[in-house]
Amino acid sequence: MVGSLGADTIINHRNPLSEEFAAKGLKEVDYVISLNNTEQHLPEIIKIIKPQGKFGLIDDPTTLDIKPFKTKAVSVHWELMFTRSLFKTGDMQEQYDILNNVAKMIDNGLIKTTVGEINATNLRKAHQHLETQTAKGKVILEGV
Repeated sequence: MVGSLGADTIINHRNPLSEEFAAKGLKEVDYVISLNNTEQHLPEIIKIIKPQGKFGLIDDPTTLDIKPFKTKAVSVHWELMFTRSLFKTGDMQEQYDILNNVAKMIDNGLIKTTVGEINATNLRKAHQHLETQTAKGKVILEGV
C-alpha cells in the first residue's frame, strides 16, 4: 500500500527497524514520525535516527522516556491538531488553512487517502479488521 502512495523504500515495521534498515542498506535518517505504538518502537527509533535528528509523534504513550535521545541531541515534537483551538493561539487560522490545503491536494489527486469500504452495517467486520492491527489509516464508520 505505501508503495502505491509513493514510498521509495518499504520496510516491515513489525520487525526491528534497525534490522530492516540494515537489510535494505539504509543509513540513519534525519526525521522519524511515530503515528502509533511509540512506546513499542522507541528503542529502535533511537537506533535509526541521526544525531541532531527530529522525532515527531502524535499518539499518547503511557510513558515516554526521551533521555536516550540526549546523546544524539534529537529534538522531539509532539503534535496535536487541536492545540491552536484549545489554547486560542494567535495562529488559529493556520489549522483551517492547513486542512483546506490538504483537501485541495486530495481533490487534485496530489494526495491519496486511505478511505476504505467499511460502513455501519459492517461494524463487526470493522472491529475484526482493527484487531488485526493491519488497518491502513483510520477506520471510519458511517451511517446511511
